[in-house]
Amino acid sequence: MTEHQDEAYSTGWTRGPLVGFDTETTGVDVGYDRIVTAAVVLRIPGVSTDVRTWLIDPEVPIPAEAAAIHGITTEHARAHGMRAAVALEEIAALLAAHLSEGVPVVAYNASFDLSLLDAELARHGLPTLPARLRRPVTPVLDPLVLDRWQDRYRRGKRRLGDLVTHYGVVAADELHAADVDVLATLDVLDALARRYPDLAAMSLEELHRAQVGAHDDWARNFNEWRARQGLAGPGASTAWPVAPEEARAPHRG
Repeated sequence: MTEHQDEAYSTGWTRGPLVGFDTETTGVDVGYDRIVTAAVVLRIPGVSTDVRTWLIDPEVPIPAEAAAIHGITTEHARAHGMRAAVALEEIAALLAAHLSEGVPVVAYNASFDLSLLDAELARHGLPTLPARLRRPVTPVLDPLVLDRWQDRYRRGKRRLGDLVTHYGVVAADELHAADVDVLATLDVLDALARRYPDLAAMSLEELHRAQVGAHDDWARNFNEWRARQGLAGPGASTAWPVAPEEARAPHRG
């Protein structure tokens, strides 16, 4: 880092509070699937890390393939999980409170978790995050978007586990538990800011706008590649960090 970049890292958004968010779900369709576990982590770098987690009864069967990933079965969720509406209200209220104070939400592949959360809130007749804030959801920091933007030509997959390895992050435990994934995501974000100091030098507002553009560019390029390959299906949404309501329609019955 240059002296200016080192000062930016030491005094900019990387030194302020960050709120990590992650979910484990019944599947990957934001309009159809449900949240099974969630974690919200408030980290004040060098000061404290506060972890809150929720186990939720999704009120639908958890597919075996999803349970194999995160370890929560239908029976366990029904026996020990919170009512979905109660948990969702707690999660949304906490995130909205932090966002209202200008604290950025950090989420890996944010457009999935935040869009699914809004779909779940709407399903239970609860206000979505934009409705609570009375404005768009911002600021958001997404290590997946930032990594694609800063290292766009790197080959290979970019799952959270791949970025943990690439950036030399040591996960506290096995991934695919919401709290472990959030902590790893926060550590990957810190590694990104260290490797690409210009990110730390940007304001949160600038960084949020840059990610909107970076994700849009990636999604359009990805969809053009899909078209050239003759692949069917909707492709990647250009919306980030939250899909509009009309884009959250279920893809299955």
